[in-house]
Amino acid sequence: MKRGSHGGAFLKLIERIRRTIPGVSLRTSFIVGFPGEMEADFRELCDFVRAAEFDWLGVFAYSDEETAESHALDGKVKQETITRRRHELMSLQRKISHRKLRARVGRTFTAILEGPAKDTDLLWEARLEGMAPEIDGKVYISEIRGLEEGGPLPSAGTRATVEITRAMEYDLVGRVIEWTRDAAANHAGVVSQSLSPSRLARPISTSVAGLVQINAATNGVTSPSSLGPAFARMDAR
Repeated sequence: MKRGSHGGAFLKLIERIRRTIPGVSLRTSFIVGFPGEMEADFRELCDFVRAAEFDWLGVFAYSDEETAESHALDGKVKQETITRRRHELMSLQRKISHRKLRARVGRTFTAILEGPAKDTDLLWEARLEGMAPEIDGKVYISEIRGLEEGGPLPSAGTRATVEITRAMEYDLVGRVIEWTRDAAANHAGVVSQSLSPSRLARPISTSVAGLVQINAATNGVTSPSSLGPAFARMDAR
């Protein structure tokens, strides 16, 4: 992409950003297998990712399109090498992501509730600051305190205080300990059983365990419709 600079300069920039904006989330993406990419170049990239510790990172495999200028370049990388490098880099990022998310377990954060989960009707989904919708990871809500049978459920967009109880490679699990009641939508009488207050008012450990199994079996593919975090889940394909 003809962006002139080097890893050291980018690391200094990242350090300055984090120092200036505490708690900022950083995401990026890379292409592996570009013509002329040597093993030493790839090792340098891996070292850079280890040092940068991005919150969200995706990796594309180079595709030798005839209409691209790079199609005319020599030094084409074998497809099996491209696949190996992409898998290795995403494996590295998964460890970084999991470690960073584990550091949030036991802490409370302000979240935006988004409604029933796409993966199971027993959980809700939410996002923390720094989690872009449809791109990054998400928070699966296993319990919402303060619900009453027949009473209103929180509406999409409700701000809530969430305690994180578990971390997966790209996603978190938590429980709502406080939410803004006047932002609730009155679903009394029309709420499906799967989203009834009586079911959301208690921990749903079975569903959470299922999500963990899905996450482990698919290298983080907890939502097939999601590209997140930043295409990382494409690694399972």
